[in-house]
Amino acid sequence: MISNDNDYLTIALPKGKLFSLSANLLVHVGYTAKDLSDKSRKLIITNEEKKIRFIVSKTSDVPTYVEYGAADIGIIGKDVLLEANKDVYEMLDLGFGKCHLMMAVPKTEKREKLTDYDHTRVATKYPRIAEQFFGQRGMQMEYIKLNGSIELGPIVGLSESIVDIVETGTTLRENDLEEIVHIVDASARLIVNRVSFKLKFDRIHELVEELRRVLNCGEE
Repeated sequence: MISNDNDYLTIALPKGKLFSLSANLLVHVGYTAKDLSDKSRKLIITNEEKKIRFIVSKTSDVPTYVEYGAADIGIIGKDVLLEANKDVYEMLDLGFGKCHLMMAVPKTEKREKLTDYDHTRVATKYPRIAEQFFGQRGMQMEYIKLNGSIELGPIVGLSESIVDIVETGTTLRENDLEEIVHIVDASARLIVNRVSFKLKFDRIHELVEELRRVLNCGEE
């Protein structure tokens, strides 16, 4: 169990696509640790000299670690953050991991208007985001939660549409699906536990400002 030692700053990083980008960004501001890897069998990786701890976790768990204070800071995609709906501070848009959430349907089943899909089934990893989106438009949908290849939903007749993230659109095209609605843009975000922000304000503020400077330099 992690002690509540205020000398340490604990950072939760997501496994997968965002890990190396997140770790590389933190290296630029001196935040790293020996053997920091998303393939490590260690659950907690520590830099004792700089009093930094890293938790490398499943992507969907990062907001939970931060909300409950197991981690002071986390890096996570905006799509996951919106779906998780956790009580955390969103401090920075880190600018990488860019994608967007959208609705797609089979090209051969495309309907004239969005509302023509009312009372149909939508397959998605993001039922909360989808329900909010369609609800704002007065549409009642049946949400089928999937964790794997969402594109399979319409192909096998499980759903009429999907709500998912897309980067290049290649997978949609290969499966004869077409994006019909852009829902929201997403990219990696730095999030902070609300209590930690007060108790460790100086360290967290310094890190945020250093990251902001690195990001601004990259834009120039």
